[in-house]
Amino acid sequence: MAKIIVLGAGRVGRAIALDLARAHDVTAADRDAAALRTLAETHGLGARLMDLSDAGAVREAVAGFELVVCAVPGFMGFATLRAVLEAGRDVVDISFFPENALDLDALAKEKGVTALVDIGVAPGMDNLILGHHDARMTVASFECLVGGLPKRRVWPFAYKAPFSPVDVIEEYTRPARYVEHGEVVVRPALSDPELVAFDAVGTLEAFNTDGLRSLLFTMAHIPNMKEKTLRYPGHIRLIQALQASGFFAEEPIRVGEAEVSPRAFTSEILFDVWRLEPDEDEFTVMRVTVAGTEDGRPVTHVYHLYDERDPVTGFSSMARTTGFTAAAAAHLVLDGRFTEKGVFPPELVGRAGGCFAFVRDYLAARDVHYRHEVREG
Repeated sequence: MAKIIVLGAGRVGRAIALDLARAHDVTAADRDAAALRTLAETHGLGARLMDLSDAGAVREAVAGFELVVCAVPGFMGFATLRAVLEAGRDVVDISFFPENALDLDALAKEKGVTALVDIGVAPGMDNLILGHHDARMTVASFECLVGGLPKRRVWPFAYKAPFSPVDVIEEYTRPARYVEHGEVVVRPALSDPELVAFDAVGTLEAFNTDGLRSLLFTMAHIPNMKEKTLRYPGHIRLIQALQASGFFAEEPIRVGEAEVSPRAFTSEILFDVWRLEPDEDEFTVMRVTVAGTEDGRPVTHVYHLYDERDPVTGFSSMARTTGFTAAAAAHLVLDGRFTEKGVFPPELVGRAGGCFAFVRDYLAARDVHYRHEVREG
C-alpha cells in the first residue's frame, strides 16, 4: 500500500482520490474545507487544508508521500508541478496549463523522478492511443474530436462545465495549433466550425482548440494532426460574442472605484451558469482516428468513447474518463510498469509495451469503454 497525496479535491480530484483509495493510503489536499470534510468523514481519506498556489507549502506537503497526483486548475498547474518535482516526488498530472511540461524534463531527470503529464481523457487517452499505434505503424494522420456536455440543453449556452470555467475560457481563448502537410498552423480558438454526427448523441459542432499540446513536439514526424472540441450547435456563436465584447480580456478595467479583470468577472458569473448540479445527467463523447500504413497496407484505427454520469457514485462522466485514466497512470508508476525518469506526456507512455492495454483494461473495469474499429483499405 502506497502513500499518495492528491492535490485538488474538485470533481476530478475527488474521483481520483476515491479510486486510488481502493488499494492505497490516500490524502486529499485543497483549500475547500467542505470538500475535504466529505472525503474525510464519509470516505475515511486523509485531508490537508492548504493553499495549493503556495509552492513552498506544496513542497513541504508532498515530502512524506510516494506519489503525488496534481488535479489543480490550469493557471496554477505548471508552478505546482515544478514544486512537486523540486520536492523529488513521482507525479501524475492532469492540469491543463498553457506552459510546455517538457520544459521541466531536465528537473525531473535531475531529481530522478517520473512525471506523467496531461494524463486525462483529452489530452490523455487520445495521446495514449496515438502513441500505441505510432509504435506499430507509419501514421499519416491523427484526429481527436472530444467534448463533455449536459444531456439537457438549456438556453442560452446549452453547456455545463465539468471542470473549472477558468480552464474552459482558457480553451476558448488560447490560439489553436494543428499540423497540416507537415507544417504547424496557428488559428484562433473556436475557428473552422463543422457539424459532426455521433450515434449516441446526434449532431454536434466541432471547432479548433489547442489540444495537441505535446504532440506538436513528440510526434512531429506525423504530417497531419488535429484536435477539435465538441459542443451543441450554436454554442460557439455565443462565446464569440462574449469574446468580441471584451468579456475574456485579462487586463483589469476600472468600474467605479474598483479595478476588475473582465475574465475573472466572467468566470465568476459563468461558474453558477455553467455549474453541473449534483444529480444532473451529462456525457463525454470522443472519437479518435489514427490512419496510416501497417504491415504494408493502408489502415485506419477509430476509437469511440461515450460515457455518462454514474448515478451510483455521482461521478460525472468527465470525472470518470479523466480521473480513472489518471488513477490508472498512477498504478503504472507504483507497480513499476513505467519506470523511466523525466517528464512524459501520454503518447510516450503509450509507446511503452503494455501500458496502453493496462490503462484501457483499467478503464473497462470501471465501465469506461473505448470501442475500437479497424478499417482496411
